[in-house]
Amino acid sequence: MSSKASNNKVNKTQLLASPANFFALGAGSGLAPVAPGTFGTVAAIPLALLMPNNLAIYSLIVIVLFVVGVWVCDSCANNLGVHDHPAIVFDEWVGYLITMIAVPRSLWFLLLGFVLFRLFDVLKPWPIGVADKRVSGGLGIMVDDVIAGVFAAVSMQLIILLLSYFGVDIGSFA
Repeated sequence: MSSKASNNKVNKTQLLASPANFFALGAGSGLAPVAPGTFGTVAAIPLALLMPNNLAIYSLIVIVLFVVGVWVCDSCANNLGVHDHPAIVFDEWVGYLITMIAVPRSLWFLLLGFVLFRLFDVLKPWPIGVADKRVSGGLGIMVDDVIAGVFAAVSMQLIILLLSYFGVDIGSFA
């Protein structure tokens, strides 16, 4: 597809131009006129709810999605003519799913994971910001969100550990 993103806006035609674009643009969630990364992450919440509870299978699915994400994000960026266009949000999907690995699927934890992932993704503390600037292509689009997801996942596990340490029943958040 030779269509380039005009005025940095992506339209429905570009979304539907290829399966890679469709997935990279978060099935349309990345077309939000403001905060597309936030809307993309919101669209990942139902995906997290659909993920299996088995840690090995969950992890395998995330790895496969990461590999697919490198390709679809690279392809979409090339189609749009913009590296890491804001509308590309498949990386947010994978980052949020990483955040939610081995986390109870209660509303409280889903929201906490959302907030932590978005904080790390937006603030880009070291090494997230370095990866964002130095890695190019589809891998570059994906890697900063993967690292943000790992930071958020570690934070989630520490919070769960602290809650358990202080005798808080994690099941009470369901």
